[in-house]
Amino acid sequence: TTFQDGGEEVEEGAVYNVTLKKVQIQQAANKGARWLGGEGDQLPPEHTVRQYETSKIRAIKAGTLEKLVENLLTAFGDADFSYISIFLSTYRAFASTRAVLELLLDRFGNLETSSHGEVANLNSLESEMVLRAEIASVLRAWLDQCSEDFREPPDHTCLLKLLHYLRNNMPNSDMESKVQNLLKQFQNQEVETVDGLCGPSSSDLVDGEELEISNPEEFSSFQDHVVAEQLTYMDVMLFKKVVPYHCLGCIWSQRDKKENKNLAPTVRATITQFNAVTKCVVSTILGTKELKIQQRAKIIEKWIHIAHECRILKNFSSLRAIISALQSNSIYRLKTTWMCVSKDILLMYEELSEIFSDHDNYLTSRELLMKEATSKFANLDSSEKENQKKSQKRLQLQKNKGVMQGTVPYLGTFLTDLIMLDTALQDYVEGGLINFEKRRREFEVIAQIKLLQSSCNSYCLIPDQKFLQWFRSQRHLTEEESYKLSREAEAAADTHVLSPKSQKSMVKRISTLFLGTDVITPPKEQPPKISPLGGSSGESTDSASVSSCEFNHSETEDVCMTPISSPEDPLKKGYDSDKGSMGSISDKGSGSDKCSALDKAAGCDSGCVSDLGSSSLPCLSPRVLPVYNRQSGGACIIRVSMDGINDSVYKSILITNQDRIPDVTQRALLKHNLEPDAVEEYELVQVISEDKELVFPRDANVFYGMNSHVNFDFILRKRA
Repeated sequence: TTFQDGGEEVEEGAVYNVTLKKVQIQQAANKGARWLGGEGDQLPPEHTVRQYETSKIRAIKAGTLEKLVENLLTAFGDADFSYISIFLSTYRAFASTRAVLELLLDRFGNLETSSHGEVANLNSLESEMVLRAEIASVLRAWLDQCSEDFREPPDHTCLLKLLHYLRNNMPNSDMESKVQNLLKQFQNQEVETVDGLCGPSSSDLVDGEELEISNPEEFSSFQDHVVAEQLTYMDVMLFKKVVPYHCLGCIWSQRDKKENKNLAPTVRATITQFNAVTKCVVSTILGTKELKIQQRAKIIEKWIHIAHECRILKNFSSLRAIISALQSNSIYRLKTTWMCVSKDILLMYEELSEIFSDHDNYLTSRELLMKEATSKFANLDSSEKENQKKSQKRLQLQKNKGVMQGTVPYLGTFLTDLIMLDTALQDYVEGGLINFEKRRREFEVIAQIKLLQSSCNSYCLIPDQKFLQWFRSQRHLTEEESYKLSREAEAAADTHVLSPKSQKSMVKRISTLFLGTDVITPPKEQPPKISPLGGSSGESTDSASVSSCEFNHSETEDVCMTPISSPEDPLKKGYDSDKGSMGSISDKGSGSDKCSALDKAAGCDSGCVSDLGSSSLPCLSPRVLPVYNRQSGGACIIRVSMDGINDSVYKSILITNQDRIPDVTQRALLKHNLEPDAVEEYELVQVISEDKELVFPRDANVFYGMNSHVNFDFILRKRA
């Protein structure tokens, strides 16, 4: 079979891509060979005759809504066999369920008046039967693949319209029964709230139930594989409920608008669970002040083992949540505690972290996810022999159970891809036609999500009510609380049993292990990180998709380890690589801000989770991550305080070489829980010295315009 580009065909309201498919249908011996008694498949090519058939494949490239709906009925005739699935998975980006259903049923599916319709002159019973079959095929696919489209409480008008159509045109059909059952199911679930979509993983408590400080003994009583299985159980229940069209870039990117607070609830539920796991890790490590160094190190080791169990279960969502928490600012700065973590566990941690390396657009995690998407069990490789033995032993136990495993992905990867596609490709082409090529590209990502959702049916996990109750009852620490407890724990550890000599050797061992150098003390601007793969808060390009809890910017929301992206982020709408100009140097006014004592003591350890406001972060080497006071790989971290409002409190923000003043200002306002729409009312200023500052023009590129030879400390000040 060979394919040849046949160009384009243009009709009124539609443009088609044409492909010519050449297929060999027969091979026979020529006359001379037949006279000799030879057969075609036993003779050399010069003695055979091949017959080919060329067929035309028409795939709609762009069209009006009417043409796209009409194409649902003719796609099979044009040999565009995937069109129906693509349309049903993506049409919510440009039309409503009601609009499509009315076109399909009233304009093209009215069997009584269809002889005057646009599809064809249906004057015969045979033609009517063909149309009836085409309509039934589309409706069946719609109900099977996208039944959530018809959930419109409390009236369910579209479902009732469909039921009325089926009763009149296809009475007593199996589809009529299916619609009736679906309507009853929706009506019975009307009392279900958006929070109910969180299922067993919701961190909300029952009335009268109190939040508890994490009890280390109770947490230690749960076996590692039990915790991993329960986290996987919660993740599976949520991921299977994700409605694919909720992930489309044009929908998900609008989530921050006030009127869209209930938009994409199934995706928000997975974010809530991801953040709950991350916060749980932090609270179990820091929640109890009385813990000794070795006890705290044991909890870290336990979480690394749990992460490894998640890897065996192919649960990449909780795996990433745990790794992000361990790489968060308040945990990775526990230098003395990390020194007490065994070498084998540290190596395991490093290998797990490498899965989410942002090198080459997260190529490692993408390849691994696709490799294991439909495999029965995890494919475990370890460079450390002892870890390899443990992994194979645990994996063998899983195989002995004889139950296949699914795969739970980190959803943020797909969300970011869809946002990128939505940014890069136009919604409409010349003539105002809907760009359906864009929807075909989006469906490639949606299809992967559906495939993984299907694989999750292979899991056979039983909920452990004791663990679920413990997990939901955990009191999560705020950002300030976790940082304060981290400093207290580290200060107590500094005066503990470790002698200066042993401490020096411990630091040297960790430096050699992870930094590939014998340097004992890193520069002040870059605190030692236990893993070279995570930023101070687990920054990632995916954070534009999986962001902080429900975006209401309260103090408790800031704890989330996945950074928040600003609403209406210009980077999501397009890229501008023009370099900004340098601002002007002026004398610093009386509103000068100083770092707090906490910030000074911490060096570059900002007490805030870094903000990643863009999904267009450049691919960074695992060894060259964005840090405070250093520009590397087209990105860096700056600290921004508000002039006159908590001026001693800095918020860390990650910026890239794409960011201009409005982008950074908007994110800074969000981080300080202020109205992000007031961008024009503020100016951004870099502190150069006690008596000098750098004032940026309104549209300057911050990355290129800033002074990289002084501290990356900024002030957001109201314009005079």
